[in-house]
Amino acid sequence: MNRRNFLATTAAAATAATLKAASAATVTPYGETGVPLGSTEPLPLGPLPGSRYPDSHLESMKKPKVSFGPAGFPAFAGTMAVERIATGMRWAEGPVYFPAGRYVLFSDIPNNRIMRLCEDDDHLSVYRQPSMNSNGNTIDREGRLITCEHSGRRVTRTELDGSITIIADKYNGKKLNSPNDAAVASDGSIWFTDPVYGIGGYYEGIKAEPEQEKHNVYRADPRSGEIKVVVDDFVEPNGIAFSPDEKKLYVIDTGFTDGPDNPSHIRVFDADVGSGKVSNSKVFAEMPKPSITDGIRADTAGRIWCSVGWGDPSEDGVRCHTPEGELLGKIHIPETVANLCFGGQQRNRLYICGSSSLYAVYTSVQGALKP
Repeated sequence: MNRRNFLATTAAAATAATLKAASAATVTPYGETGVPLGSTEPLPLGPLPGSRYPDSHLESMKKPKVSFGPAGFPAFAGTMAVERIATGMRWAEGPVYFPAGRYVLFSDIPNNRIMRLCEDDDHLSVYRQPSMNSNGNTIDREGRLITCEHSGRRVTRTELDGSITIIADKYNGKKLNSPNDAAVASDGSIWFTDPVYGIGGYYEGIKAEPEQEKHNVYRADPRSGEIKVVVDDFVEPNGIAFSPDEKKLYVIDTGFTDGPDNPSHIRVFDADVGSGKVSNSKVFAEMPKPSITDGIRADTAGRIWCSVGWGDPSEDGVRCHTPEGELLGKIHIPETVANLCFGGQQRNRLYICGSSSLYAVYTSVQGALKP
């Protein structure tokens, strides 16, 4: 073989090898590209249309009502009204408040991004894109972001230097389904839910077959990295939160989305954070089908605040329950509500993710210190 033929053959082989390597490296894009919604004039930013003091969007279950605000319902804070503070999302989810920066982060799942709203001037910007179709977010004791990712099929932690640590992406050597929501206990353990919503199609993640036989609630140990199943009998485990003393664990089951005979409720367990075990499961609150609740948070008195949507429009919004499960009142929002969190410097402002928008309302209570 002469030198010219040798070089030509070598070049052809190198080109083939390069193409083969490039082909092997090709991956599916993680979710939709950012396509924000346009202006929606019927719902401008600011107090909702028709708002006055006291705001009629607050409804107390206590009768009769007193003349000044809804009696017995701690959403009332005096001169306040439900406000729409940001819009343009496809499906807003998973809000979390960062007191050090005075901003709220929340997911826009189909647009594959995490948004940031600065509290001081309501400036809205993109915090992270792509976000691996992030869903639920929370904050740990060190002020780090904990995120559940649909297309990543994992739970991650954003370190203080901006790097990302994978907390959990497999159990028993198989991929998780699509982690949905998380809660961090005082010992640093991360408890999270794993339904299949994020792998059911290409709108909020990447369609795939589930590898886990069940839809579990898990606990990730921060020191050993061990992932263990906490509860394995949910149809579709969704929102998750601890009571302020961490003696109770609340987990939402949105199984109704999979069939009319499945649950649409909140379950409560006795929790032992140290051992990572729960017991004495019971239904805490039923939702009015076809509505479901998706997100859940506690205030310092142990009251439980949860989202409502997907059913009767008159039920869209937020519900507040006593620690015993009694319904205290409702906050009516003109969109299906997915999730919520307490924020503000005094933790007395409730941030509400409602479909295309972020809402906020001042309350007369404070959110629990523990996220």
